[in-house]
Amino acid sequence: MAVGNNSSTAVTSISLTRPSLPLRGRSFRALVLAPETPLGDWFSHLDALVQRSPTLFSERAVILDVSGLAKDSPRGGHSLRGDLAGPEAAEPAEDKDAGAETAPDIAGLVDELKQRGIRIMGVEKAEPAWLGPALPPLLSGGRPTEMAAPPEPEAPKPPEPRKPNSLVLETPLRSGQSVYHPEGDVTVMGSVASGAEILAGGSIHVYGALRGRAIAGAGGNPRARICCRRFEPELIGIDGLFRTADTTDPKLRKKAVQVWLEGETLRMATLD
Repeated sequence: MAVGNNSSTAVTSISLTRPSLPLRGRSFRALVLAPETPLGDWFSHLDALVQRSPTLFSERAVILDVSGLAKDSPRGGHSLRGDLAGPEAAEPAEDKDAGAETAPDIAGLVDELKQRGIRIMGVEKAEPAWLGPALPPLLSGGRPTEMAAPPEPEAPKPPEPRKPNSLVLETPLRSGQSVYHPEGDVTVMGSVASGAEILAGGSIHVYGALRGRAIAGAGGNPRARICCRRFEPELIGIDGLFRTADTTDPKLRKKAVQVWLEGETLRMATLD
């Protein structure tokens, strides 16, 4: 009696998965150019628009709508070269089949736009037979949107004059320190030590002793003034006119004084 061996073989199944290719959608707003015949006039209007707004088509998606090229002609065909050069330059095509529809010269149109820096990303409302492999793809399903008109170039505005502003120093000005403020007044809440200097486009106000140098009206301001609580300056000046300590009236020393410009003369008087 024969006894058979029953054996089982385990089969391992290996499944290889290929990485998925992610496809994502993007929505961009595009400009649509719709050429009309005669193309020479249409290109003239386009060139005028680009001249007014040179950046209108820069980094913009542009769609070419060719529906206006075939609707006005019984046979549908338009020669771009003939339209641009004028009717006398167009050569009559041989009429091999009077009922056949001639395709518009889309390749020539795309090339003319490319020479103007306008790249076409797709063609709309064209017959598939009109497009070759070297032309942009045929698009469909686009929805019109409102586009703002290109702004007219504005004349550059003159720069606004800088408004004067005041500089206030909360601490006294020590010897060797210098303050230059050409845009307005300078006010020192303390004193100005000997060896210190203030140069201001406007007036100078010192609520303590003025022992250093004070020059007001720098840059041309004859209406600037110098006022101080205690008049002991090394040098004072307004709008280019200067007086040193030895040329000032000694009766004004250590008093509250104001200094102003009268014509070509520096005037000084007490504030009491």
